[in-house]
Amino acid sequence: MSQERFLVTGALGCIGAWVVHELHEGGRSVMTLDVSSDRRRLALLLDDAALASVAHVAGDIADLTRLERLLDEEAITNVVHLAALQVPFVRADPPLGARVNVLGTVNVFEAVRRRAERMAPVVYASSVAAFDAPEAGAPASMSGYPGTLYGVFKRANEATARVYLQESGVSSIGLRPHTVYGPGRDQGLTSAPTTAMLAAAAGVPYTIPYGGAGQLQYARDVARAFIAASRSGYEGASVHNLPGPTVSMAELVETITAVAPATAGTIGFDEVVLPFPDEVDGRSFAELVPDFDVTPLAEGVARTIERFTTLLARGLVDAPVPEPKAV
Repeated sequence: MSQERFLVTGALGCIGAWVVHELHEGGRSVMTLDVSSDRRRLALLLDDAALASVAHVAGDIADLTRLERLLDEEAITNVVHLAALQVPFVRADPPLGARVNVLGTVNVFEAVRRRAERMAPVVYASSVAAFDAPEAGAPASMSGYPGTLYGVFKRANEATARVYLQESGVSSIGLRPHTVYGPGRDQGLTSAPTTAMLAAAAGVPYTIPYGGAGQLQYARDVARAFIAASRSGYEGASVHNLPGPTVSMAELVETITAVAPATAGTIGFDEVVLPFPDEVDGRSFAELVPDFDVTPLAEGVARTIERFTTLLARGLVDAPVPEPKAV
């Protein structure tokens, strides 16, 4: 499209901030929609001039009228839909979680359907949590049901996308990140690896509250994946797992220690197992975006710790506070 203009919903979260960063760095027109006006995550990635140049609208994704008006007034062509409540917030308030995560996604599809002639495919965030609650030794599956309401809502969104294609011809691409890490990742069940890197930069002890393994995906890579999908010209409705190295928490701690040797013995993990598969097959995304590069874990961890060191010195992030030990 010759006049691409991006709207990023949920743009003040971690992935959203990185999407905005990458779009801005690429010279693309972007505006942000989020129920919040707290731009602190964007401020971790953009300088003051860049931050001031990005237009922001504070609005509720569950308000269809507001969303439609925004698409028209700003001549939006590409929607990257990331607005959602994470696992702990859905667990705390399931009706609100459904309103934001399910109704909000329906609103995006409906608004795009009514403007289909000018719109790129909807690109939305699903999650590895959409898979069934894992069984020991069994591969990732969708024959049962997810282990969290957050995952249930994400799976519902994948089905919504398919029906909008069948009934209205709306194309879409859903992307399922696994364990995203990097500056700005400070919420959600799998934000702990990033907190461990922040702790290493700050020189304070930290214990990741779970073990097992996960696919570690550098936040900048994830943002680039959403943008590439939006600009792909794809027709259809598909969902893709994002690629990334499968890493045990023990291996992650070793990598952090290799980057920051002074932290040896201060970063650890518990043996709790999360209700998600350790790894999923990302080959279909490689077919969608053949030239996509994945940042190696050691490089991503080094970049993250280096950036956190700078942000700590500037007072833009705080060192994590160790949890008090039970007596």
